[in-house]
Amino acid sequence: MSTLRLEDLKQYSDMLRTRQGEAINVRFVEPRDTEELQHYFRSLSTRSRYNRFFGAISELPKGLLSEFLDVGARERFTVVATKMVDGFETIVAEARYAFHAETSTLEFGLSVDDRWQGHGIATALMKNLECRAAALGAEHMFGDTLRSNETMISLARKSGFAFVNHPDDWKLVRFDKEIAVAPKDIACASWRLAALSRQADSPSASA
Repeated sequence: MSTLRLEDLKQYSDMLRTRQGEAINVRFVEPRDTEELQHYFRSLSTRSRYNRFFGAISELPKGLLSEFLDVGARERFTVVATKMVDGFETIVAEARYAFHAETSTLEFGLSVDDRWQGHGIATALMKNLECRAAALGAEHMFGDTLRSNETMISLARKSGFAFVNHPDDWKLVRFDKEIAVAPKDIACASWRLAALSRQADSPSASA
């Protein structure tokens, strides 16, 4: 696993495209995003918030908001997907992921603004997370969702995930995908930086 340089978060930003070719920037969340992040979650439909957090909330509670903003703490990270709307950088999706070194797995969850669902943002974001997982050294990535969340289940199935029963909650289903290598067609800054780091650490690099 390569060490992330959290003092310069911008180097891990990636540019994705919607199905219509619109540019979406994926970057780590920053303290300046606090109000915009809360606005994003408040703007989600009740169903979307319930599907994301498995419960009824209207916004991120103070403690959870703090966790979302604390990038890198206990190998947990939050990224936001933003798009320029009327000249303003607007959050249109978010994802939170955690790397579990003891099992070489990456656990993740995500959501997309209801107004931007159906544009392929979730698919592109999941591919980007797969690349980030590989860069961290994960061999599997997985997520949990409600059995009633047909949209997420369909997305995971199309993205190549296998389904298993959740070990703790019958209302949830777990989807899992093996990561053998980082596919070259799913480029991300984290993978490029990890590759450079490995080259620098290689004995042959200084020969």
